[in-house]
Amino acid sequence: MARFVMEFERPLADLETKLEDLRELDRAGDLKLGDAIAELEAEIEQLRVTLYQALSPWERVQVSRHPDRPKTQDYVEALCTDVFELHGDRAYGDDEAIFAGLATIAGRRAMILGHRKGKNTKENIRRNFGSPHPEGLRKARRAMLMAEKFELPVVSFIDTQGAHPGIEAEERGQGWAIAENLATLAALRVPVIAVGIGEGGSGGALAIGFGDRLIMLENAYYSVISPEACASILYKDASRAPEISACLQMTAEDLVRLGIADEIVPEPLGGAHRDPEMVFTGVNRAVSSALDALCGQEIGQVVDRRFERLSSIGVFTEGE
Repeated sequence: MARFVMEFERPLADLETKLEDLRELDRAGDLKLGDAIAELEAEIEQLRVTLYQALSPWERVQVSRHPDRPKTQDYVEALCTDVFELHGDRAYGDDEAIFAGLATIAGRRAMILGHRKGKNTKENIRRNFGSPHPEGLRKARRAMLMAEKFELPVVSFIDTQGAHPGIEAEERGQGWAIAENLATLAALRVPVIAVGIGEGGSGGALAIGFGDRLIMLENAYYSVISPEACASILYKDASRAPEISACLQMTAEDLVRLGIADEIVPEPLGGAHRDPEMVFTGVNRAVSSALDALCGQEIGQVVDRRFERLSSIGVFTEGE
């Protein structure tokens, strides 16, 4: 099966295809191609470093959306044991775009939340491409309150372009559901750790994605709006998303610099899909460290610091 190639990767993909062709010829034994293969391998490695060590914000968005990138269910499978999934919002239905469940992670029982994308077209349609409906956000809020009742920390995995913007979602109270989740997270009396594993767009991300620590993967993004939606609003032209991406200050590096995120988990050259085990190990280490630090503190102090943390984001001036 042909692998998915991002637009900026095409020069590299062309060279890799050429390398495979040379290796096939070499295996046939008709030609002595060892020197040519070694030279091409060196050229590919140099290009790979050049490409991936200086990604633009828009290129990082493309990496964050790669179809082979590990998803919430992959992190749950790799990092968690004794998983018991929760279903439904007890009001309308069960939204598969949101995962909620009890699990053991980094040696601690916790409530796990996450945006859930599919791994093929059928799954993506069923899970609405990771864009939650109100019932999904209400399911998450039900899980948050359960975590508070049983004094369990909350660990969230963020990966969505945003909450579903359809009329039916608005009819069922999309804005209200997001607002309720924000209020709940702000006051929740258990530690809350959010991990940006891919996309992080708008209220759909915020509704399960802030708390006491924000850990970002190197090529994940977190923004008030997706680049395409922002370009559509400002310029009436979604094709200007690459241009607008540079203005949104949404990369992991931007977020740490602005004091919004706390830590960046490195990815292999090319993105998390190139070496998922490396990324799982890094995320597990970061989550474990955060849980150890937060679970040993008095919860009133944790909540107070969370409020201070949120209040300190942004800069404003008052007129005379």
